[in-house]
Amino acid sequence: MTAALFPRNQRVIVSLSHHILRAAMVRSGTAPVVGVEVRLALRCLLPHCPERWPLELFWDATGQANEIGRAQGTTAAFNGIDGK
Repeated sequence: MTAALFPRNQRVIVSLSHHILRAAMVRSGTAPVVGVEVRLALRCLLPHCPERWPLELFWDATGQANEIGRAQGTTAAFNGIDGK
């Protein structure tokens, strides 16, 4: 995502969504991070990501019971989102 190409209000939304997902990624090593804020952040990023798979992977990974799998899944998905 090249945020500089968006109008200011969209840049703010993308930035806040990015911040929420980064915080969820960090917390994912200790507990599931399925929540309204994560769902909203992913929904806000949907029109800005050319591919949908990193968003779906992040959502799927947030609810995993295995802490290591959840942390690895959210990190991989976040890197995919961050690279878009």
